[in-house]
Amino acid sequence: MYAVFRSGGKQYRAAKGDVLRLEKIEADEGASIEFDEVLLVGAGGDVKVGNPLLAGSSVSAKVVRQGKSRKVPVVKFKRRQNYLRQGTHRQFFTEVEITGIGEGGKKAAAAPAKSGDEKPAAEKPATKKVAKKAAAKKPAAKKKATKKPAAKKAAKKKSS
Repeated sequence: MYAVFRSGGKQYRAAKGDVLRLEKIEADEGASIEFDEVLLVGAGGDVKVGNPLLAGSSVSAKVVRQGKSRKVPVVKFKRRQNYLRQGTHRQFFTEVEITGIGEGGKKAAAAPAKSGDEKPAAEKPATKKVAKKAAAKKPAAKKKATKKPAAKKAAKKKSS
C-alpha cells in the first residue's frame, strides 16, 4: 500500500517503512507526526483518488532526524555591468520514516452527502458574478509640433 501526501508545498509518494526528506517541520527527533493532506491511496489495482484531498485518510511518520542539506552555490551576475555576487545556501530538512497509512475514504466521503440541510453542488445554480475591470485610460496623445522654417534675414545688398 502506498500514499501520495502533501507537505511543505510538495507532494511525496510513500509506503510503509520508507525514509523521506521533507521540508523542515518543527518537531523533535523521535516524535511521531501525522499528515492529513492525503491526495491518493493505492494498493495494487485498487487506487482511491481524492478531490482534491481524500477525506479521513492520514499518513503517520516518525521523525528520524533534523538537518541541513549540502551547500549550493548561488551566483548573481550581470554581464558588462561590473556586477557579481557569490554566496552559498544550505536548506533545512526533516527526515521521517513512514510508520503507517490509514485510509477511510469511503465512510468519511459518504457522511456529508446524507445531510438534507445543504443542497448538493450539482443542484445549486451557477450564478457567479464576474467583476469587469475598468478600462485603463490612456493619456491623450500629444500633438506633434511642426517645425516652422526659420525666418530668413532679408539682407539687401547695397549696390554702390
